[in-house]
Amino acid sequence: MAAAVAVAPAASDLTAAPAAADPVPGTSASEAMARLADLSHQSELTTEAMHNAQIELDAKTAAQREAEDRLAADRAAADAARARLDTLRPDVDKIARANYQGARTNRLFAVMISDSPQQLLDQMAALDVISKDTAAVVDGFRATSDAAAAAAQASARSAEDARAATEQAKAVSDDLQSKQSTLQTEIADVVAAFGALSADEKAQLAGSAFPPGFDPSVILNSLTPGSQAGALQAALTQIGKPYVWGATGPDGYDCSGLVVWAYKQVGKTLPRSSQAQAAGGTPVSKEDLQPGDLVLFYPGATHVGLYAGNGNVLHASTFGVPVRVESMASWPFYGARRY
Repeated sequence: MAAAVAVAPAASDLTAAPAAADPVPGTSASEAMARLADLSHQSELTTEAMHNAQIELDAKTAAQREAEDRLAADRAAADAARARLDTLRPDVDKIARANYQGARTNRLFAVMISDSPQQLLDQMAALDVISKDTAAVVDGFRATSDAAAAAAQASARSAEDARAATEQAKAVSDDLQSKQSTLQTEIADVVAAFGALSADEKAQLAGSAFPPGFDPSVILNSLTPGSQAGALQAALTQIGKPYVWGATGPDGYDCSGLVVWAYKQVGKTLPRSSQAQAAGGTPVSKEDLQPGDLVLFYPGATHVGLYAGNGNVLHASTFGVPVRVESMASWPFYGARRY
């Protein structure tokens, strides 16, 4: 999992940004905050894409290990089959030489050379044993040859699979590194834009921990026991923690990281990205939401939080805004899932 990017978002502790900077000259407060919002949203898109790339890399790496294990097993099977062939080959060679030199091992030959009925019976019995032994050796050699050929083909296929899996893992790893590099640049832009806000604008951005009229104790007392209710209860203890790109707590979170942490407290492991979280669980309509359900926003489910009841969401929303509860009304709803 990608490490969190250690950039403290609190307005009082933002060492990477100019202290008490004024808005960009010629730019209104609303324009400065809108620019910050755009930059922050882009960085969040990159963050979730980076999480997706990490999930894909983990899967590709596991596939690579499995392919390499199959290759080792197939090569061992091929070696064992070739060893069995080597033990059978001398007997087969003897049979082949005997047939080439005109050895007679049929019943007509036994009749022709027998001097008495008893000798005939003895010779025919011996020929039966020889014939059966010969057939067994030949059949065994043929079966072992077929097994060796199949093992060699399987080994060749597994070698190709291992090569392809390695290449795919490398491509995803390169993509992940590219996204990480892009995110670092975007973070610098966000931090600079945040530093350009006035103290009042930063306070306005951070807002309050709860929307007007929201009482967390009322929500907690109304929760129906269940994993999603327990996750919300855990998440409420993180109110005020800073937004940190790539973080899963306990000192800071990004949006999907907070959801992962909250559900971990009730014994459930959720995927690391908002898109992967949107693909799991059980779909829930907006009308049937229960506290603790996952609520997803924006096309492509690029942001996620926990439903906090009464049309509100608890989430780590963006840089400069601590974990808080706010109305979902201003967020473009994508869908919801229940775990």
